[in-house]
Amino acid sequence: MNFIFISPQFPKHYWNFCDRLKKNGVNVLGIGDSPYDALSDELKNALTEYYYLPHLDDYGEMVKAVGFFTFKYGKIDWIESNNEFWLEQDARLRTDFHVTTGEQYDHIDRIKNKSAMKAYYAKAGVPTARLHKVTSFEAGRDFAHMVGYPVIVKPDNGVGACDTYKLRSDDELAYFYATKPQDVPYVMEEFINGQIFSYDAILDSHSEPLFESTTAWPPSIMDIVLKQLDLAYYTAATVPEALRRAGRATVKAFGVRSRFVHLEFFCLAEDKEGLGKKGDFVGLEVNMRPAGGYTPDMMNYAHSTDVYQIWADMVCYDELRHEKLDLPHHYCVYAGRRDCHTYKHSHEEILARYGRQMKMCDRVPDVLSLDMGNQMYVATLDTATERDAFVRYVQEQAPAQAAKD
Repeated sequence: MNFIFISPQFPKHYWNFCDRLKKNGVNVLGIGDSPYDALSDELKNALTEYYYLPHLDDYGEMVKAVGFFTFKYGKIDWIESNNEFWLEQDARLRTDFHVTTGEQYDHIDRIKNKSAMKAYYAKAGVPTARLHKVTSFEAGRDFAHMVGYPVIVKPDNGVGACDTYKLRSDDELAYFYATKPQDVPYVMEEFINGQIFSYDAILDSHSEPLFESTTAWPPSIMDIVLKQLDLAYYTAATVPEALRRAGRATVKAFGVRSRFVHLEFFCLAEDKEGLGKKGDFVGLEVNMRPAGGYTPDMMNYAHSTDVYQIWADMVCYDELRHEKLDLPHHYCVYAGRRDCHTYKHSHEEILARYGRQMKMCDRVPDVLSLDMGNQMYVATLDTATERDAFVRYVQEQAPAQAAKD
């Protein structure tokens, strides 16, 4: 099997995907925008060959790279980046090179544009917030008055909380319309009060899950970014049954197969007319790639498994071959800190207190620091009480800093 992995060096832990493919006997061919000498030894050892391109968004050069690998190694069986930023280009390359194991270019809108997702959620029987495609100020004001302030505006095709705003009044709405980029399509949604839970799964070719997990996120990543708050989130030991049903119905409705997916839902904090009762799950958006940041590794620690191997088994065998899923489960918790804050407990104190449970402790790459902070700590805990105490200890600010904030 010939597998082209695009941008295998970013995020840096993606070498694990390549490594497990190689262990399954796959010919792994990398295309990336880092020079070969800058690659980690783990990634170099996992790749059969690497093609360096300074700019991965140069489609003509990407075609040449895939053509080179095709000429040298024969028909390409998979093209994949597992990266939200390259999903559309991945699909275009698959279509142009007749690679059928993955999303095709003519169907990509339904998983890239937030406005297009609504119909598939409806097909799955999963409620979603009401949405308005941003056009004129008058139309936006009418929508905001209908659903009530605040409203959320964000790019129709965007990643994470980038360029996402909460508007609370006609004045803020008018300012948004006056300053927004004219060439970027935006959508406006009614505000949902609830915590975000993700349904994460590795799906076989029949849209059946080989692995399922859930991660609980703060109610507003947008506030984390805009207000420079400290991020904390956790991967849970088990998936709530209602979330499992909603997640499975959603992937079936979207017709997604043979992928690692990350679907986001609101768990309602209060009854919401037209959407559900407190505790119900409401669709937010679909991401047809693994959860970002360090979450795949957190799934490994929470479930005592190897999601990279499960994914590689899906690619090669369309079934689970090497991993067991009945091993001890834990909470795996991420707690980030920012260099701009002063904290009560030192780095050394954190390690002394939680060293045995600490799984990851590292500086966060600058490209991820806007929402994840500058320093990260990841630990496994057995109970929700221990989980919450860990976050408090890591993120408690020094009294002078707390008073300043």
